Formats: sequence, C-alpha cells, structure tokens
Amino acid sequence: MVEAILHVDDISVHFGGVTAVDHVSLRVNPGERWAIIGPNGAGKTTLFRAISGEVYPTEGRVHLFGSDMSRVPPYRKAQKGLGRTYQITDLFQDLSVEENLAIAAQARSLSRFISWRPLRIRGWIDERISSVLQQVGLVEQRHHVVSEMSHGEQRQLEIAMALAGNPELLLLDEPGAGLSAAERRIMRELISSLSKELTIVLIEHDMSIALELVERVLVLDNGRTIAEGTPEAIRNDQRVQDVYLKSD
Repeated sequence: MVEAILHVDDISVHFGGVTAVDHVSLRVNPGERWAIIGPNGAGKTTLFRAISGEVYPTEGRVHLFGSDMSRVPPYRKAQKGLGRTYQITDLFQDLSVEENLAIAAQARSLSRFISWRPLRIRGWIDERISSVLQQVGLVEQRHHVVSEMSHGEQRQLEIAMALAGNPELLLLDEPGAGLSAAERRIMRELISSLSKELTIVLIEHDMSIALELVERVLVLDNGRTIAEGTPEAIRNDQRVQDVYLKSD
C-alpha cells in the first residue's frame, strides 16, 4: 500500500461542550485531489485547522508525511511541506506581489533565520517567484502593490504564496469565496493546471470547483462524515442531497 501523505485517524475536536469534529477519518495518497464539502457549521474548517496544527485534536491522530504530527505547530508542518490558504484574504497589503512572495519563499529555507536583514530578491528566491507567478497567471502584476489588486487577483496571490514554500500537500480553504463568476472560472482553471504531483485537499461551496477538480470527496454534517466517494457517487447520494446540495 502507498504511504499516505495525510492520514487523519478518527479525530475529534471539542471546544468546551461543543463537538466541532466528531470521529472523522481521511486518507490522502500522494498526488490525489480531495474536496471536503458540507453545509455551514459542518466542521470543515475546524478539520483543516486540526490538520495544519492551529488546533490540536481532542481525540485521534493526524499523520503527515509518514509521521505523527497531531500536536506539531503550524510552522513546523509548513517547514515539512504543508501549504495552506484561508477563507479570508491574508496578505501584506502595503507590500508588492514580489515582496509577499519573497517572504513566503524564505519560510522553508535556512535564510528564514536571517529575516531581520534587508530582503534581497535574487538567486533562487527570484527564480521561485518567477515560477509561481507563471503558475497562477500573475506575471504582469509582479511589482504591483497588493492593496491595488482586485479581489480575484489577491486570491490568486494567496495560492502563489502557498506555492512559494514548495509544498507537497496544499490545503485550499474556499478558494472561490467572494469571487465573481468570471473570477471563479479563472480560479478553477488555475487549480486544475497545478502540477499533478502536488497533493491537494480543498474546501469549497462552489460545486463547479469542488466536484470538477477532484477524484475523491468527503462530506461532513454536524462534524461527522456522512459520505465519502467519487464526485459522481456524491452527486447521486441522497443523504448529501438532503443535507447540502439541495440547500446550496
């Protein structure tokens, strides 16, 4: 059996008397693309937070890259190869696209320990920036100040920031959030074009993004798994239609 790049083993996350994630398991092999879907409050983002280390599981284990990382903080998981985006745009608004990406690129390198020195965008950092800008379609915006960019372009930059760290596993939390129909098409094409060697798990309410870009789907409701399978099987699952698709 291929060793999973991500293995969520029967985890639960409690906040006081509230159970946000209730005995959820997930096994993602290298190169696979998964979607996690469900109605608001289903536990999707909390599951992502448990995977990335922003919260620790109350029960169960999170294995990443072959190791138990259930209680490892986010920065260490990022150094090991985990990339992450968020529902809400989180960028350095007063810096340029290039400067944002240079900061992200340094995160997995030894040069992160000398980040107090003036940032020099050259050598491998310059090459990495050029590569990710090409991947996300923002080559012409390289020297633009982030605050002057459209919301759609900032969403593209967020993915570029995650890619700049050269991740092996990329978590995308609602990449289509707040985008127009045209911007969602661009986002769908961007995600589809990413290297097939990159493992992707995404949360997304837009079914045209969620089900068309992945091979496997996990459906949550009230913190519990109610279905898992191929996009076609999920579309035809009556339980999913009852709790999610019909209300979307």
